[in-house]
Amino acid sequence: MPSDQTPKNELRFLDVSVETIIESARVIKAGGLVAFPTETVYGLGGDATNDAAVAAIFETKGRPTFNPLIVHTLDAGQAALIAEFDARAQQLATQFWPGPLTMVLKRRADSPLSLLVSAGLDTVAVRVPDHPVASRLLFEAGVPLAAPSANKSGTISPTAALHVATHFRDGDGLDILLDGGSCTMGIESTIVDLSTDDAVLLRPGAIAREAIEAVIGPLADPTDDGIKAPGMLKSHYAPSIPLRINVTPEERLKGEAYLTFGPDAPKRAALNLSIKGDLKEAAANLFAMLYALDQPGIRGIAVMKIPAEGLGLAINDRLERAAAPRDETPPKDRP
Repeated sequence: MPSDQTPKNELRFLDVSVETIIESARVIKAGGLVAFPTETVYGLGGDATNDAAVAAIFETKGRPTFNPLIVHTLDAGQAALIAEFDARAQQLATQFWPGPLTMVLKRRADSPLSLLVSAGLDTVAVRVPDHPVASRLLFEAGVPLAAPSANKSGTISPTAALHVATHFRDGDGLDILLDGGSCTMGIESTIVDLSTDDAVLLRPGAIAREAIEAVIGPLADPTDDGIKAPGMLKSHYAPSIPLRINVTPEERLKGEAYLTFGPDAPKRAALNLSIKGDLKEAAANLFAMLYALDQPGIRGIAVMKIPAEGLGLAINDRLERAAAPRDETPPKDRP
C-alpha cells in the first residue's frame, strides 16, 4: 500500500530488504517517521531538516522539547555540512566513525537542520551509525536523520523490533518499523561535548572513556548547567515497575526479580547479564533483559552491583537513571 494511502495509525512492521528500505526512505522524505535498527538501539527516524517531522518525533515519543536529539548522518562528510569540526572532532571521527560515538559540536551557521533538533542550543549532536540498514536508509533518504531511541520518553531503550512495537502498537505517529534483528551493542552511543575548549564526557556509552581519552586526551565530567545532549535527564531508561540497584542477595525483597552479573552470582537469579563476567556482553543484554523482567506479577527488579569500569560505567549510568524518581522538569537556565 503506498505510504500516502496508509491510515494514520497503521504501523507497518516490515522485514528488511532493499525494497522496504527504499520505501522507508520515501516515507521519510514525505515527512513520515521510520523506526530502524542501529548497532546501539533502535532509532525513531525523521528528516532532520524538516520542522514538522522533527516536531512529530517529540510528539510521538512524548519527549520534552528541551531535550535535544541526535542527528545521524551517512558519513563524516555529511556531518561536516551541519556541524563545525575542529582537530579533535576530526581525530575522533577518523578513529570511531562509523560507530557508537556521538559528538556535540557547534552548528554551522548555514546548517539546514531544523532548529528544533537542538532544542534551542547553538550545538548539534551528530554520529555516523555502523549498521547496514541504517546506512542504506540514510543513503536512500539523502538527508540526515534525527533519531532518538524508538520508545516512549523515559522508558527502556529498544534493542529489538518487538520492543519498539510494545510502545507503538497502533502506530501512534510511527509509519514503518524495520525489523533488522537484535542490536549488537545493546546500549546507546557515548556522547562527548567538543563545543568548548574542554572535551566533556556527557554520557558514557558503547565506547569506553579510556578509548576516547587515548585519542584526544583527558575528558572532563559534566557540570550541572543544563541538558546539552540526550540521555542526561536524571530519570531515564525506566521500566514500568520499581528498579533498585546495587542489591545484595540478602537485600532482595519478596516478589522482586533479581538481575545479576558474573560467575559468582546466585544461581537462582531471574537473569544474568553475563555469566562469564563480560561487560560487553552485559551491555548488549541490559535493555533486553529489563524488558523481559518488566512484566505483570513481578513486584520490582533488583540489580546486583556491576563493576564501575570500562563499559560498566555506561551500564551503571543507565541503571542509576532507571532507578531515579521520574522528573522531567526543564533546567532553570533553559529558555
